[in-house]
Amino acid sequence: MALYLSEDDVKAVLTMPLALEAVTAAHQELSREGAQAAQDTPRARTRLPQTALHLLQGGLPGLGILGYKAYTSNRSGNRFNVFLFDAASGVLQAVVSADFLGMMRTGAASGVAAKWLARPESEVAGVFGTGWQARGHVEAICTALPLRRVQVYGRKRDKLETFCAEMGARLPGVEIVAAETPETTVRGADVIGTVTTAAQPVFEADWLTPGVHINAAGSNAIIRQELSEATVRRCDLVVVDTVETALKEAGDLLPLLEKGRLSARQLVELGDVMLGRRPGRTGPEQITLFESQGLAVQDLALAARVVALAQARGLGQELPFGA
Repeated sequence: MALYLSEDDVKAVLTMPLALEAVTAAHQELSREGAQAAQDTPRARTRLPQTALHLLQGGLPGLGILGYKAYTSNRSGNRFNVFLFDAASGVLQAVVSADFLGMMRTGAASGVAAKWLARPESEVAGVFGTGWQARGHVEAICTALPLRRVQVYGRKRDKLETFCAEMGARLPGVEIVAAETPETTVRGADVIGTVTTAAQPVFEADWLTPGVHINAAGSNAIIRQELSEATVRRCDLVVVDTVETALKEAGDLLPLLEKGRLSARQLVELGDVMLGRRPGRTGPEQITLFESQGLAVQDLALAARVVALAQARGLGQELPFGA
């Protein structure tokens, strides 16, 4: 029978180091060649007047699994589940409630990118966003880099201060502070993160310090744009989850691609940097950018690890199907 894991089950075993390890492995497997290479299909969406269904699917031969994440979104919120199948038999192995899991893997993607692309001595980060996804983002970059200070900006001051207090308690070794303005968030930062639903750029290109790394995690549709065209054009290296997904979803990049100011061949996949196929940062003054859209293989790799840990602890419940 298949195993079902609730949100509480997932929270009981999932940590950020585990998420970073899983996302790293997923990108490495995706960039390998041959039969052991992972497969990932860009997100598909079905929209009705009140609700949208989003589907990401893929397979990880190295783990012997394939599956998909399905989630719905409407005014009442989002509902996430990951479905894991055995690659050899096709049997359903698990259904994992994936709100917390998705938040952690989204953050982990930024953490992994920062580890590979930011200057290793980075100490100060500036983050835009105070929502659910921003929590994982801040924890991930603080786990991946020796950060001593994170400057966070949000439009609502009360929500911003609450966010900083909660994240400061969660990450006691790092100073989490509320930034006064977008400009003070960016000036002097070694790492910038944008985790918003903004339709317009959240900061100016000329505020960036040479050598900064940018994680852009919120723009996954043409109607969303966290970075200005000028900011993208200042970047010496533009890294993406996969080129195929970026060409379909990266709202920060699509305007430049359509105008011919950026070409698909300039986009570098994160896994290729990890495997040494493409160079990452090659100098301390370079400005690097990671555009994070989210991949099925990230969810699958993390869900598989969570299921194994949950089974070892006797968590979850059997479903009356899947055999």
